[in-house]
Amino acid sequence: EVQLQASGGGLVQAGGSLRISCAASGFAFDDYAIGWFRLAPGKEREGVSCITNSDGKAYYPYSVKGRFIISRDNSKSTLYLQMNSLKPEDTAVYYCAKSVTSWYMGHYYGFDYWGKGTQVTVSS
Repeated sequence: EVQLQASGGGLVQAGGSLRISCAASGFAFDDYAIGWFRLAPGKEREGVSCITNSDGKAYYPYSVKGRFIISRDNSKSTLYLQMNSLKPEDTAVYYCAKSVTSWYMGHYYGFDYWGKGTQVTVSS
């Protein structure tokens, strides 16, 4: 059974930092690209960052580039997202998701399994 469990969210002031994690199980973690998405009330699901299975190639949209850093530890089947210089608009539930390939980092429909998510709230 594929499972993706995000954790580490919380309340932080604007300008602060937070590190969230995603523990994966039930599949060959190092065979797939893994990504973070977020969902805020009244907004569409947004891709935050993705990383390929082994070469470390990552994607960041302009909204988070330079502030967020994605990483993975394949030996621990764990995905991380270091979030720095947080802004109130970063407030959302953050989900980790498994790509259908080792490299795909595009649209959300290219991810076939999703975690439960962790809430990140940034106060102004």
